[in-house]
Amino acid sequence: MIESTVASRWFRRYPPSQGRAAVRRLVCLPHAGGTASAFHGWADRLGGGTEVLAARYPGRQERIAEDCVTGMAELADAVTGALLPFLDLPVHLFGHSMGASLGYEVALRLEQEHGVRVAGLHVSARKAPHLVTPEPTYLGGDEAVIAEVLELGGTEAQLLSDPDLFELVMPALRADFEIVGTYRARPVRPLGCPVAGYVGDRDEVTPADLAAWADVSTVSFDLTVYPGGHFYLADQRDALLRDLAARIA
Repeated sequence: MIESTVASRWFRRYPPSQGRAAVRRLVCLPHAGGTASAFHGWADRLGGGTEVLAARYPGRQERIAEDCVTGMAELADAVTGALLPFLDLPVHLFGHSMGASLGYEVALRLEQEHGVRVAGLHVSARKAPHLVTPEPTYLGGDEAVIAEVLELGGTEAQLLSDPDLFELVMPALRADFEIVGTYRARPVRPLGCPVAGYVGDRDEVTPADLAAWADVSTVSFDLTVYPGGHFYLADQRDALLRDLAARIA
C-alpha cells in the first residue's frame, strides 16, 4: 500500500475522514479552468475510507509556473502515468465537464494499455465521448473565452473580475478551452466498468446528452438529474456526494 506521505505533482491528496485507513480512491478531474481545491472537503463527506485524489493540472495554483497543456491526449497520457502508483486500491474516477472527457480517456488508457479496469467512471455535465462536438470558443480569443465562462458561472467567473487575478487565471482558461475545442468524437470504445452520469436540469448539456454515456459501459449506466445549471454541483454538493458515496462504497 502507498504510504500517506507519498506526494504527487499531479494530485492533491485528501485522506479519508476520521483518520480511517484508505480502502479505495476517488480521482477527481476538474472542469476547464478548474483546480484541485474544488474538491476540498469531499473526503470528509464521502466517508467509509475513501481517499480523494484531486488532479492538479499544470499552469495553476502550485503548478502556476509550468506551461499549460493544450491537448486532451497529452493531458490524459500524463494523468494516466501519474495515477499508476496509486492503483494498489480500487480507483473510481469523477470528472466534471472537461474532466468527464478526461476521465473517460484515462479509464481507456488504464484498461487498454495497462490491463487495469477502474471500479467506476462518474461523469458530470458533459456529452458522451462519441457525441462531443468541437467547441471553437478558444478561436475567438480571450473575449470569447471570458464570455463563455461568465455565461456558465462558477468560481472562475468571480476570479476574472479581479484585475490582480485575471492574468493568473487566463492562461489555464485559454489552454483548457483549446482542449475542449479540439477534442473530437470517434466511434464508441466501451469500458468494462459501471458508468454513472450527473447533470443539472437547466444546463445546456441535456439529460439526453448524458444518457448517451450508456453506450460506453458494458456493465451498467445510471443517470441522475439535479436542479441547477452547468455548476449544479455547487448547490447540490451534499446530494451528489451522498450518491457518490453509495456507489463507491
